[in-house]
Amino acid sequence: MSIPSAFLQELLARADLVEVIGRHVALRKSGANYLGLCPFHAEKSPSFTVSPAKQFYHCFGCGAHGNAIDFLMAHTGAGFREAVHDLAAQLGLTVPEDERSPAERAREAAQRQQQASLTDVLARAAQAYRAQLKAAPRAIDYLKGRGLTGQIAKTFGLGYAPPGWRFLSTVFPDYQDARLVEAGLVVASDEDTADGAASQRRHDRFRDRIMFPIRNVKGEVIGFGGRVIDGGEPKYLNSPETALFHKGEELYGLYEARSAIRQAGCALVVEGYMDVVALAQWGLGHAVATLGTACTPDHVRKLLRFTDDVVFAFDGDAAGRRAAQRALAAALPWATDTRRFRFLLLPPEHDPDSYIRAHGAEAFAAALAQATPLSRFVLEVAAEGCDLATAEGRARATAQAQPLWQALPDGALKRQLLHELAELAALEVRDLQQLWHTDARSGRAAAPSARSARSARSAPAATAPPTHRAHADAIAPGAATAATAEVPAAAPPRGRWPARADAATLQARRAARGLLGRADRIARIVLTTPQAWDWLTADDHALLAAEPPPHGPLFAWLEGQWLEHGAQPWAALREALRGQPFEALALALHDSGLGLERVDANAPEVASADHEELRRELRELLRRMRIEALKQLETDLIGRAATDPAALARYRDVVHERRRLQNEDEPV
Repeated sequence: MSIPSAFLQELLARADLVEVIGRHVALRKSGANYLGLCPFHAEKSPSFTVSPAKQFYHCFGCGAHGNAIDFLMAHTGAGFREAVHDLAAQLGLTVPEDERSPAERAREAAQRQQQASLTDVLARAAQAYRAQLKAAPRAIDYLKGRGLTGQIAKTFGLGYAPPGWRFLSTVFPDYQDARLVEAGLVVASDEDTADGAASQRRHDRFRDRIMFPIRNVKGEVIGFGGRVIDGGEPKYLNSPETALFHKGEELYGLYEARSAIRQAGCALVVEGYMDVVALAQWGLGHAVATLGTACTPDHVRKLLRFTDDVVFAFDGDAAGRRAAQRALAAALPWATDTRRFRFLLLPPEHDPDSYIRAHGAEAFAAALAQATPLSRFVLEVAAEGCDLATAEGRARATAQAQPLWQALPDGALKRQLLHELAELAALEVRDLQQLWHTDARSGRAAAPSARSARSARSAPAATAPPTHRAHADAIAPGAATAATAEVPAAAPPRGRWPARADAATLQARRAARGLLGRADRIARIVLTTPQAWDWLTADDHALLAAEPPPHGPLFAWLEGQWLEHGAQPWAALREALRGQPFEALALALHDSGLGLERVDANAPEVASADHEELRRELRELLRRMRIEALKQLETDLIGRAATDPAALARYRDVVHERRRLQNEDEPV
């Protein structure tokens, strides 16, 4: 919905630009205008002027200029609509939303109210954790041992969660407040009391950990990361997904790094909280970190609001190289001719924190200056594991390069890289284009090995934004209509794979004929509906992964894909499936699901109804599957009861749970 231009004019007319900018920049009166240090580049003498008469700002140093909306977009990284809503809220105005239905407006108002309420809860918790840090010598000694000062801890709002199970009950008057669970601060589990009533046991999620508040670009706390001080697992614990916090979209330290990113002219992406804080301590304040997940296109898109130059710096070990390849996959669709992406792999024994403490800021800056450009890194990834001295090695490199190159947007970079890839493959450019065009038309991916499949999996298709969808689809066009009985051509590995592959082939043939069991139907839903895996709980994932082959391995693989990449379109999953022992089964199940799609399935109201129907079907299938699993467990426990007294008690609990599921009026 577009915002009426008349409202925008009224909004800018009512806004006091000096007041809006003054919240972020120290201004002083200078004649008819106001003067201050530019927030968009480093300067010692003020050249940033604000004209109250013209309601316009201009920097004579870097050329930045605009009105109040422009300033909020440039300074906070907000989008246009977000900046308009933010400015309107400051002035007590409501953005016109006449084109939305009353139900939609009410739903969005309720969502905004919930988010504001959760923000207040998280801010209060952050304040309590900061206060606890001041009274925790062990935590202070740990931070000092990592080379951090009190000032840097204050800048990032570091805190400490004490070891007690219910510390937050001393902070919030109502520990049973549902918002504590919704904000991810408290963990609640259901239990049955002696009289059969249901109750909840609650405890703090974070205990005996250094607390790193995660802020959005407005500076609001939306979640936390907690690090253990001594040994313990997990080393880092993040807030769960909430109405405010989506780890695939947020970057730790971005709020604190905004000005430094503009001043440095680039953003530095690392993997850990401590890397960000340690680099800031050494004067490199333009670093941000992903939140325990691989770099995503949303991360890249958010960074590109602040800079067109991004450097990814990871450990030099195998895990770091995999993280760099996933970052490459996320960056490729955004790599236009005016943007620059680079990759720095540190020595295997170092991460950014340890490297800068061992060698100093100058050595780290020198390493950043030598970071590998995206074009060269594409060549390195394409040639990985290939003997380029042989025709077979060059052919393999060509196959691995295809999805990487196709993910790039059209432009000079893509055309130049085509010439370099042709040289790598010892082919003429025309021959390479013809080869890839033929592969695209036949729907066959150039990935003859498991390594190629892994390269393709970490590349492009899974992460291409809508504007470059054509490039992602080009990786495996027609995959959705591939032969349902297609069987992986690669020879099966040693061990149990031959039997597993045979089972998968048999199941694929049954699925192609429409003979579907519960596991088949669940797999069909999650394969044809990318977001469906998000509807399932961790217990659901474990239940599905415990299914016998080939379904169990398929579900375990899907969970790995989800954890690594989030929800993916079928084109990406199809490419990653190549060479897997359950590939044929997944293809048959996906294609059987296509026949069930409604003609008008793209209509919003139809899509919403279909999704709710699919949710209900998933819940019912899982309920029945869980009942069957409990029945099998009852049989096993009865067999052990004669020699194991604990088995009988466990049997009673299992029977109670199974009957509860069977007697439910609504599916779970």
